[in-house]
Amino acid sequence: METNLQNVKASQSNSPLKARFELYESILEIIFAILSGFFIFLGWLLGKFEMETASVAFFLTAYVVGGFFKAKEGITETIAEKSLNVEILMILAAIGSAIIGYWEEGAILIFIFAVSGALETYTTNKSHKELTALMKLQPKEARFIKDGNEVRIPVEKLNVGDFILVKPGEQIPADGVITKGRTSVDEAAITGESMPVPKEVNDQVFAGTVNGNGAITVQITKPNSETLFQKIIDLVQHAQNDKSPSQQFIDRFEARYVYIVLIAVGIMMFLPHYLFNWSWNETFYRAMVLLVVASPCAVVASITPAVLSAISNGARNGILFKGGVHLEKLSNIKAVAFDKTGTLTKGKPEVTDFVVTDTNKSEKQYILQRVASIEKQSNHPLAKAIVQYGLKHKIDFIEPEIVEDISGWGIQGKISGDTWKIGKKGFINFNSHVSQESLETFASEGKTVVFVQKNNDVIGLFALKDVIRQESKQAIKDIQKLGVQTVMLTGDNKSTAKSISKEIGIHEYISDCLPEHKVNEIKKLKNTYGTVAMVGDGINDAPALATANVGISMGEGTDVALETADVVLMKNELSKIGKAIQLSKQMNRIVKQNLAFSISIIILLVLSNFYQVIDLPLGVIGHEGSTILVILNSLRLLKA
Repeated sequence: METNLQNVKASQSNSPLKARFELYESILEIIFAILSGFFIFLGWLLGKFEMETASVAFFLTAYVVGGFFKAKEGITETIAEKSLNVEILMILAAIGSAIIGYWEEGAILIFIFAVSGALETYTTNKSHKELTALMKLQPKEARFIKDGNEVRIPVEKLNVGDFILVKPGEQIPADGVITKGRTSVDEAAITGESMPVPKEVNDQVFAGTVNGNGAITVQITKPNSETLFQKIIDLVQHAQNDKSPSQQFIDRFEARYVYIVLIAVGIMMFLPHYLFNWSWNETFYRAMVLLVVASPCAVVASITPAVLSAISNGARNGILFKGGVHLEKLSNIKAVAFDKTGTLTKGKPEVTDFVVTDTNKSEKQYILQRVASIEKQSNHPLAKAIVQYGLKHKIDFIEPEIVEDISGWGIQGKISGDTWKIGKKGFINFNSHVSQESLETFASEGKTVVFVQKNNDVIGLFALKDVIRQESKQAIKDIQKLGVQTVMLTGDNKSTAKSISKEIGIHEYISDCLPEHKVNEIKKLKNTYGTVAMVGDGINDAPALATANVGISMGEGTDVALETADVVLMKNELSKIGKAIQLSKQMNRIVKQNLAFSISIIILLVLSNFYQVIDLPLGVIGHEGSTILVILNSLRLLKA
């Protein structure tokens, strides 16, 4: 049985009105299915009192009410695609049952068919639930600032460069940069982060997130159609409409199989009468039973509900699949290649060690205050890391008298008459007061060393490192437990790459890997392992993401990485990769179970019908019951 085409098409529109209509229609389909069952009960009851005409009238009502949605879907699709489908087979089977006087059996067929259809609609709606929730979060209006005045306008009319005002507690209507004010922003809708994120001037904010306790002025940096929020919605929509290879195969199979069944039924109406001396009534009856039991409803329903349930499960857990094809491929992954910076690591250097010479140990806080105050005047990533280290240790910043940034080397400044130089070894007057053993240790650990010189003496140093994400180690372990090889690709030198890979637990690494080399390395891995996934976050990762069998992007990654990847980890949790692989394996396992079960039931019912050991009521229950069972089996993926 096919997924409700109207529901899928409705998901392609962002219109809340259309989403509401889809909800009402699905509720109505369930109500009609229940009413159909009620009318069958009344028909059966009246039949017991030998009120045949009234009984048939209620069975006929059950036909119309229970079969309305599926008949409409079948006829609409047949006209649109100029091809017969499963729904048409069921309509013919029900009509055939009525022709030979089996009104009750035909009504039961329609009822169970309606129930399985309602279950299928439920599965589809569950897969759309995350999209609908996201769409509800989309702001509709913005406070546009024009000539110093505030004007409320639709979000679609905002242009790049416009300024908007966002008051406390309001949703931020567009991606942009704060130009005035300070606040905290709830970004749970985008990143899944439960804690509000502090924001100030020059910080980026995203559409769909919620402003905290401060009013801010934001300059728009992206049109409404290109916001990160809209990209998330597009990803979910694409995933729901893009079919996996198994789904595509079933679609092709169904189109041919329907005609095979109709031809077989046509032959069954005449041939047994002449070959086996069956009566015409028995021949026609067996043809109708064949029409019911040979219909591929359960086979068709074996895959689509499972894929939609798995995609829904992933979306609910922060894993966005761009289509069933990528979800299906994940179960075959033999190796995962990881970009280092921003993927396995945070992508920002942090101070791991602050060391001063023996003669200056009592002045450690004083030295940190001077160095951090000077570094505060620089925009260099290492300088920002040292300033953050100072903030962490609650220093009071002071204003330097003179500051000079020496590009490529470091920074120097003057405070209270003392000259301070902070930077590379070649920038300062290096002396033996610094432990050579410490320097060798830091180098072996892949750390960057920044020296501190006061006047003419080196009095200390900072060791900085792009620290690994907290969850990286466990994520790698989880992936390796699944029998998947892990590889790290990095532009760092061999010693740094070795140190990072050892700390994380990755056994294979490729160092000195320039962006243009990553594609070649992915190709080599594909030759070695077969099916390979690539995990990255930057512009330079995009070619490798496209080359891999499955590209996985971090949610905080660049636009290019998000667009190129096949899977997006919205919460930036590497642990989700192992869960995504497990979800894919479970989905494929359930699909195989469904197919084996449904095909076995069809073969059993067809043979039983040919040997005249099964009647129409049992055929209806066996056929439609198997369809309901495979859908219920697929629904288990919602809770996986």
